[in-house]
Amino acid sequence: MGKTDKDILTTAETARILGVSVRTAQLLIEGGSVPSWKTPGGHRRVYRADVMGLIERPAPGAPGAPLPSATVIIVASSERLAHYDRLFAGIAECTVEAFDNVHRALFAIGSVRPHAIIVDLEPPDAERERLLHSLSANPSLGHSRILAVAGKIASADLPSRVVHVETAEQAAAAMRVSVIDAGTQAPPPAETLFPIALNESQRLVALERSGLLDTLPEEAFDRLTWLASRNLDAPIALLTLLTPTRQWFKSRIGLDTPETPRSWAFCNHTILQKGVFSVENLPSDPRFAANPAVAGDLGFRFYAGAPVHDSEGFTVGSLCIIDRRPRKLDDGERRTLLALAALASDEVRLRSIERQLRDALRKAERQTPGQGHSVSVDPAGPARLQVQV
Repeated sequence: MGKTDKDILTTAETARILGVSVRTAQLLIEGGSVPSWKTPGGHRRVYRADVMGLIERPAPGAPGAPLPSATVIIVASSERLAHYDRLFAGIAECTVEAFDNVHRALFAIGSVRPHAIIVDLEPPDAERERLLHSLSANPSLGHSRILAVAGKIASADLPSRVVHVETAEQAAAAMRVSVIDAGTQAPPPAETLFPIALNESQRLVALERSGLLDTLPEEAFDRLTWLASRNLDAPIALLTLLTPTRQWFKSRIGLDTPETPRSWAFCNHTILQKGVFSVENLPSDPRFAANPAVAGDLGFRFYAGAPVHDSEGFTVGSLCIIDRRPRKLDDGERRTLLALAALASDEVRLRSIERQLRDALRKAERQTPGQGHSVSVDPAGPARLQVQV
């Protein structure tokens, strides 16, 4: 039986059903959370069944509801970890947590449900070999890739789920390929005016999942931009979130506009870095000399930013400072900016935990009608979440 007009929804109708803004519905559709197509006139359309499927989707973290993750856990000897750090420095699409202690690694694995786990068996280590067997037998890690790095071990000696590679370089190459495979949409067209992550569609889903876009100012984030401006002597400090078309400011100091076109965003480069991305003199850099924020009335001359990550390791935006004079960050200032961006990431993760708890309690209420569950949030922020049962 063919689909009727009632089965097909516009973006505005999708927003009404989901109880979100039209902009949020657009992000859901563009990020791939709701499958869609374009009419001959260029308008997006979706099937009602797909929207209802999104509503009924299990809550994040619930059994049977695996979320995409960009976190890679590496377990290796302390001597080998520095080598992995160098190899993964150029893979911006994943966030790495590295351990030389098996027990600490197990705690992290249980906390993040990683995209992949790499266990280095060079030199041979019985405890790390036992870890591989334990990970392979863990059903909650069914969606995590598990790699063993060993030059002298036979693949037949490893659990069936474990992929054997001979070198750390091969493991890094496998991760680069796997983050591309994780995407839910085709890559952007070649004429895109800014660099883009290989897993951009997954990153956009993570941004939508954060629930931060187009929300009101929050003191927790405003404190961080104030600290960045104050401690780094910068007239402008921003916490930016990057959508397909916009750079939106969750918090801003020294700038009136709430957003810019994404093509203006220096943060397009920051989200592809592991550390601080800095440009000492914007007009002298051919990538930015013609940027309207540099060549126009804003007159930006200096930029430095550090990535902000969600609980699954995706980069949703950045914390950055801007000046109207050329300058250079010293090592201490770089560490300060990285520390503030890490605090911003913690705030994003706290909100994710709060949202997961709300979803879990709502599901419990549906399953056990008449039971009184309520969640209240102290105005001081999500770190003071209060639950009443």
